[in-house]
Amino acid sequence: MRGRGPIRRHGGPSREAPVNASHGTWRRDFPGKEISVPVAREWARELLAGRIAAPLLDDVLLLLSEVVTNAITHSDSGRTAGGRVTVRVTCASGDVHVEVTDDGSAVSAPAVRVPEPDEDGGRGLWLVDLLATAWGSHHGEAGGSVWFLVAEC
Repeated sequence: MRGRGPIRRHGGPSREAPVNASHGTWRRDFPGKEISVPVAREWARELLAGRIAAPLLDDVLLLLSEVVTNAITHSDSGRTAGGRVTVRVTCASGDVHVEVTDDGSAVSAPAVRVPEPDEDGGRGLWLVDLLATAWGSHHGEAGGSVWFLVAEC
């Protein structure tokens, strides 16, 4: 994992790009179940391996795992039958933009908190805040999403 300079946080929706694998944008839906976390990570690894540097890939896969886990754990995607999580990955000029969309939640919203050293969880968005070049979230009537950008140095 690499430390970066100042973090730029941006609220609101992420940049949209056409879903077109030939232009480096991919989209896939996953069931709102824990088993989807390693499946999503392996899918992204297959897409990005050889396209970006290994340390950058490690950061992207770690952050993707954390954000998908949060979507399943804290949204209706993991609490309702048939819940879904959608992952969109864009790779352009060595930078990777990931957006994870879930079914939303009436009781929670994404928030960074500093975990206690002995806690088992609570590090997802803290890691995103630490490692991503930029990140943000937005919520609408149809659900919510968290996105992050990991840029080459």
